[in-house]
Amino acid sequence: MERLVEIEKFEDEEVVENTLRPDAWNDYIGQEQIKKNLGVFIEASKKRDEALDHTLFYGPPGLGKTTLALIIANEMGTNIKVTAAPMIEKSGDLAAILTNLEEGDILFIDEIHRLSPAVEEILYPSMEDFRLDIIIGSGPAAQSVKIDLPRFTLIGATTRAGMLSNPLRDRFGMSFRMQFYSHDELAQIILKASSKLNKEIDSNASKEIAKRSRGTPRIALRLLKRIRDFADVVDEDTILLSRTNYALEELGINSYGFDEMDIRFLEFLIQAKGKAVGLSTIAAALSEDEGTVEDVIEPYLLANGFLERTARGRLASRKTYEFLRLTPPTEQKGLF
Repeated sequence: MERLVEIEKFEDEEVVENTLRPDAWNDYIGQEQIKKNLGVFIEASKKRDEALDHTLFYGPPGLGKTTLALIIANEMGTNIKVTAAPMIEKSGDLAAILTNLEEGDILFIDEIHRLSPAVEEILYPSMEDFRLDIIIGSGPAAQSVKIDLPRFTLIGATTRAGMLSNPLRDRFGMSFRMQFYSHDELAQIILKASSKLNKEIDSNASKEIAKRSRGTPRIALRLLKRIRDFADVVDEDTILLSRTNYALEELGINSYGFDEMDIRFLEFLIQAKGKAVGLSTIAAALSEDEGTVEDVIEPYLLANGFLERTARGRLASRKTYEFLRLTPPTEQKGLF
């Protein structure tokens, strides 16, 4: 069963997310510093009648990287081609995409850290010199063909910036780290989304959903849809705080936004009695792969002080002991 607080997108969420996405700066809530800087860079590019510099967005999933790319395209008045790195299997796939771009177009590549080395090699001259170098044939008969490309903007998105190669990272003129959202920002997003879903929601209910959404709009919208179902079943025209609390408890989402997996993770660290636990050990105990633990479960716990990550492994923080109403081991007290 999929976790409701999973930050990765579910297969059936694409259509709903698209209908709820803002399409202009004024409607986009959160990431204020990024919006402020991008607004300046976009305006300057438009005044010079130039393509925007290549841009990289990085940070946990569900924070609005794709939405920002779509808004940039709207603000620049250009077309955008959206794809994901796993879909670009060979250099010919990338060449086909690049040669179909027009002057000023935007190419958005999600999960860009998953590009193969061969595809990356094609991308370098395309980003730097707007030129495509293709090798036709093999062996002694091989020929290099150079194709000029229109000046375009590559927008890359990644959840694992550390996995980007240095040559690729260096070719982005701008790089922005996406931050988790505040409760107030999420509450505003929920109110706007509820209006688009034609379902009224009490402001206190929107704040409660925001508090349990782990700082992530994708989770907030997912919880809103599930709570709407609870309200619809009992024919309530407005989502009230009482119904919201009931639904969230039934869904197993506590006041911190934790579900059963988070609790198991923290309890496993507690059982280590102050000793650091390695990533592979945690993954085996939770029956998850290491990438899921590191990229999906840990970021929110780290950002909110429930987890200490050291060179020796993971430790439960004082906040975790307080949350579980336990006393830290003597040897660990000095760490806090």
